[in-house]
Amino acid sequence: MNTFSFFNRANIQQELQHTEFDMLIIGGGITGAGIALDAASRGMKVALVEKNDFASGTSSKSTKLIHGGLRYLKQFDFWLVKEVGTERAIVHKLAPHLVIPEKMILPLIEGGTYGSWLTSIGLKVYDVLASVEGDDKRKMLDKKEALEKEPLLPDTILNGAGFYAEYRTDDARLTIEVLKTASQYDAQIINYTQATEFIYENKRVVGAKVIDAFTNESYDIKAKYVVNAAGPWVDELRQINNSKIGKRLHLTKGVHLVVPHEKLPVKQSVYFDIPDGRMMFAIPRGKVTYFGTTDTNYQQDKDSVNTSMVDALYLIEAVNNMFPDIHLTIDDIQSSWAGLRPLIHEEGKSASELSRKDEIFVSDTKLISIAGGKLTGYRKMAERIVDMVAKKMKRRFQVEFDTIQTEDIILSGGPFQNYKSVKLYSKQIFKRIKSVDLTELDANYLVHNYGKQTDIILDKFDELTIKNSEQRLLKAEVWFAIQHEMTCTLTDFFMRRTGRLFFDKPSVDANKNFVLSEFKQYFNWSEETTNKHQQELEEKINVAITFC
Repeated sequence: MNTFSFFNRANIQQELQHTEFDMLIIGGGITGAGIALDAASRGMKVALVEKNDFASGTSSKSTKLIHGGLRYLKQFDFWLVKEVGTERAIVHKLAPHLVIPEKMILPLIEGGTYGSWLTSIGLKVYDVLASVEGDDKRKMLDKKEALEKEPLLPDTILNGAGFYAEYRTDDARLTIEVLKTASQYDAQIINYTQATEFIYENKRVVGAKVIDAFTNESYDIKAKYVVNAAGPWVDELRQINNSKIGKRLHLTKGVHLVVPHEKLPVKQSVYFDIPDGRMMFAIPRGKVTYFGTTDTNYQQDKDSVNTSMVDALYLIEAVNNMFPDIHLTIDDIQSSWAGLRPLIHEEGKSASELSRKDEIFVSDTKLISIAGGKLTGYRKMAERIVDMVAKKMKRRFQVEFDTIQTEDIILSGGPFQNYKSVKLYSKQIFKRIKSVDLTELDANYLVHNYGKQTDIILDKFDELTIKNSEQRLLKAEVWFAIQHEMTCTLTDFFMRRTGRLFFDKPSVDANKNFVLSEFKQYFNWSEETTNKHQQELEEKINVAITFC
């Protein structure tokens, strides 16, 4: 049995209850995942608990870019640009199937944020700070060249464009693969397990009481150090620890909308001005184009973050304003997502002005909390936490651990030599599946989601006898997601393991009952449990398409 599977939960729970860990991590987003991999790969005994599904908070609701933070040049935050730019190249090397080169066009428009000279200098500085090499280095385009790259740009006010490299990802998939890799280093990792209170000895945090969402059973996990990596919920855990003093979180909401690609047929990603002075992305992805984001203060329910009609109309108006031939309406929206950025509060600064740097807080009872930061910088955030814990362990227990190794640890789904080898593998997969009426888009989807794990899924696919190829592939994916990726619910599968709810919603509508029957069979759900999970999925679908 695969250790990273729903069916291994009982064994993981036994380990959690009967082991004293060097580190217990609370939070299964990209930050917690990165810390788990770093610590476990250095030889620490690591446990990680997540109250919902992995990546169910901020780490599945970003713009889904591993990018160098061009906009931080405007804030003269050169350190942040350098760090995330360097990290961008490293993460691409670790998972080139999942962190995909994506050329970005930056239109220069009359009265816009960026002028030609400033953009040229800025992108040059960006290239240097982010260690950009070869064909990925920036190019400046005149008006004619810009319109050839992207014909939808506004001819009358366009002066030219910058053309530079970014990387696209699936944030939830990246989080899952980091967690699976950490599991290979014996980290004990479990979802749907909420930390409800801390355990103390001699006025130090030495663990946490947790409760299982499925069985309602509670148990204790003991650890020499506890790391609070709960994203938007960091301050809730600090409150439980009576240490919410000094700096605090400032949550901002970011919304993205998804339309069929033919409704916004951009040829490649565009980073463009909007009338209020902010910038926005429009990114093509398979059958769809998605665009965003907003950046507004948020003080409501963190467990229920929705796209409002105001959010949706703001983004639609921004797209229609930039692309004169595009006339989107609310009826064109196929899906959406809204997430929270757990930033550090700074007096007098607006949501967009707040720094994206991470910060670490250590309470009097030695609870270690980390907040802020960016998806791109997850590995360096993890390094800072694990370095700190390693020093403390050495001082207290005279135990030494290895230095950081994650720069060279290939994430599950690899290895690939480079992105060219990813494309070659994708062609091989297409050759394998085209005789059963699956398309090149299907091959790209599989490879960009799973990397070389696609072979495992297709081996299962070949064993099945269902005539409908789409359902046959779904059946193989469900098997893989449950047996190899600790998938517990329909929502886990459609939102975070496959991204279908965001990027291929018609396939969810067409196949949700088929997938429900698969889950019911695997987990032997009662009618009551089946109805509960079905209702949860319907609610998530409704949230993605309803704006109020």
